[in-house]
Amino acid sequence: MDCRAPTRVLRRALLSGCIAACAVHAHSARAQSVFSNAPVKTNREFTLLGEQIEKRVHGVLSLMGYSLTPDVTTGSLAISDTKTANPAFNLTTLGGGFTLSKDTPLYLEGTAAFNRYDPTFVASDGVESRSLPVKWSSFSATGGIGWDFPITAELKFRPMLNFSIGQVASDVSVASRVLDRKTNYELDFLERGKLNAIGYGGSLMLDYEHYREDYEIDIELRYTQILLRTTDATADFAQGSAVSRSAGLWSRWRAPTGLTLLDRPLRYVLEATHSRWMGDEAKVLGITYLTALGAGIEIDSSKYPVWITRTRLVARYVFGSNVTGVSIGLACSF
Repeated sequence: MDCRAPTRVLRRALLSGCIAACAVHAHSARAQSVFSNAPVKTNREFTLLGEQIEKRVHGVLSLMGYSLTPDVTTGSLAISDTKTANPAFNLTTLGGGFTLSKDTPLYLEGTAAFNRYDPTFVASDGVESRSLPVKWSSFSATGGIGWDFPITAELKFRPMLNFSIGQVASDVSVASRVLDRKTNYELDFLERGKLNAIGYGGSLMLDYEHYREDYEIDIELRYTQILLRTTDATADFAQGSAVSRSAGLWSRWRAPTGLTLLDRPLRYVLEATHSRWMGDEAKVLGITYLTALGAGIEIDSSKYPVWITRTRLVARYVFGSNVTGVSIGLACSF
């Protein structure tokens, strides 16, 4: 099947598996306290100071908002502390979507994501204070189902329902390695705790496809809103919720290079993407937008009886609010 025709059965499936390194450029310095980490055995009970776990649970749910939709700007994202060079947040996503057929314009999409969030808590026994570098790992999966309503021959309106599931788990023995003494139930949660989350919401999309023999143009405009909340946690106080709101504009230009590979034209690809977050996720990291500019090549294998009809390799420069970086992305069409 030749995917150049606008009537292809499977429109597109984007596999975003990027390898990125993003560095945060902070514009203001933050004062940091120094705590002793050498364990001393006493019978005093350590409790958390300042921020409660509930606030951090809300934060980790909010960070899931960066991974709920297929987005090349967050295919892989690492945010590091400029003073310690230790990553505070790492995100990797794999996602895609396609329209079933022209006669049955059912649209399906899915995104799976893994992220690592490194919050730091402060515990005290009334005499001594210690910093607790905790590592929280989370996995989330989001699905979407929609329907294409044609506005013109090349422009479609696509409303969609979205649903998400996720789990957050705290690393085992993190607290005991630092404190090695009596702790309360909050610190027990940091050592062995986990929570599950569900989400539901929807998206509105405009999809423009302009295909000609000597070039192809794809443009998508999207708004998504999803509510995330915890369902069952190992501690009653570890409950939370977050609202993710995002908008994105994605565009791609493809044209032949003049070379031939696999008996098909070898194409060059140009991409421009802008994503903006307006929900709780933006309040946690402070990243309100990301822009990606990319260039690469596309190999057309549609002449042969293989499942993948096109393969794209694109290098991108990513920049946004206090963030810059580069990535390499691999995508396929079916």
